[in-house]
Amino acid sequence: MSLIGSLVLATHFLLLGILSLFGLHRLSMVMRWFRYRTFAPKAPATFKELPKVTVQIPLYNERLVAKRIVDTIVLLEYPKDRLQIQIVDDSNDDTSALIAERVLHYQQQGFNIDHVQRTNRRGFKAGALKDAMATADGEFIAIFDADFIPSADTLLKSIHYFTQTDIAMVQLRWEHLNRRSSLLTKTQAIMLDAHFALEQQVRCASNMLFNFNGTAGIWRTAAIIDAGHWSADTLTEDLDLSYRAQLAGWKMQYLNEVTCPGELPADMNAFKTQQYRWAKGGVQVMLKMLKTVWQAKIPFIKKVESTFHLSNNLAYLVMLLDTLLFLLPSLYLRAKHDFVNIWWLDVTLLLMSSGGHIAYLYFGQIVLGRSKIRALAKVPSLVLLGIQLAINNAKAGLEALMGKKSEFVRTPKTGELAQSSNSHDGNRQQTLTSKNSSHYKPLPPKGALFEFLIAVIYMMVFVWAITYQHWFMLPFISLLALGFVMSAVNSFYSHYQLSR
Repeated sequence: MSLIGSLVLATHFLLLGILSLFGLHRLSMVMRWFRYRTFAPKAPATFKELPKVTVQIPLYNERLVAKRIVDTIVLLEYPKDRLQIQIVDDSNDDTSALIAERVLHYQQQGFNIDHVQRTNRRGFKAGALKDAMATADGEFIAIFDADFIPSADTLLKSIHYFTQTDIAMVQLRWEHLNRRSSLLTKTQAIMLDAHFALEQQVRCASNMLFNFNGTAGIWRTAAIIDAGHWSADTLTEDLDLSYRAQLAGWKMQYLNEVTCPGELPADMNAFKTQQYRWAKGGVQVMLKMLKTVWQAKIPFIKKVESTFHLSNNLAYLVMLLDTLLFLLPSLYLRAKHDFVNIWWLDVTLLLMSSGGHIAYLYFGQIVLGRSKIRALAKVPSLVLLGIQLAINNAKAGLEALMGKKSEFVRTPKTGELAQSSNSHDGNRQQTLTSKNSSHYKPLPPKGALFEFLIAVIYMMVFVWAITYQHWFMLPFISLLALGFVMSAVNSFYSHYQLSR
């Protein structure tokens, strides 16, 4: 075999090996959960006098949820003289008028609530939060995105963890208002459940570095400032600040038992937009912080765990590189040089990669006490959704690696409320769907045509594999082709429905 042929085979198995490491890391999360499953932190003491808290609601053009969040946030059970509310508004549509009316209404009732507006979107969400802190007088900053609905006792349940003076941030577990609205929202919910109930739980319990999730959390004001404040040089300002704070010596706490429900993206294009921002921002933070992590005086295992944490979004790019550029040439070379009997190595590495992710998502439901049968039944949908995100997230990771900047694009919200498993105030449940209330333009189906093209390429590989009797590849190739076709169809269909 020529040198080039040998390099092609070596690269193929190297990329598969990298994917298997990501899968094994996911599997390790499951194994570690059994060790830390009883971890339930308790506040070591209670404040004799409740500290002053500033609640910040950052939003941009959120007319469908703006009124709801203002009406919800004033219901927080916290002394009025200890609570400041800031509606941090960067909107350039009629959202600002809706907020102004509600803020004035509650100001007249004696609430300490302000409408903090900017004339530009400099720094996007990070810039808005940083600018708002100039007038924030709370010792602690509670942040809720506009589509989240904290229960009245959220602050009282979580504030006392800050009696530990080295705690910088307390993160609450997300629940999902519209979990049961569609197959898409059900599948998203399972993905997020695994991240919170399994991954965040394990990282916190094992004293690893973990992150604030951008909403449904409380920060110590001094920790934000000490860590260098909010920064807009990545699309995931929450992950960035979390790492800087922990590397500066602060600790963070995750509360699995204290939940805050929010709204999941209701259509495929909105979901892709959200995932693109998270994936690109994650890789940006990796490029920014990974060297600092390895130079820090922290245990070696923390550095390894942080490397997986910060780089996991690159798995999509690795998968596409292998299947599009190296899979077919490697199959051809093996057929030509009679290496067909090493197919077992491909299968082993693929099973290690995909099996670890499937186990991670499955146990994300089990740890929350949900039905094992239902969790198992959702596995095909989870696998297909992961494939549907591949091109979108691979592009995000590649752009981050190339240093290409992009603006912070909001994830559209419909204001939809579905019956939540932890609904805390039934009389506030309502339905406000995009069909009868949204005048926002639907997001375009970016990349859908390219996904169709990639699906055609995988179909050609499928036919080639049959021709040369590479049977072991057929299940994987067929899943890839089906996933990309579904992604493109769903993107076009969602755009068509919302356009109507």
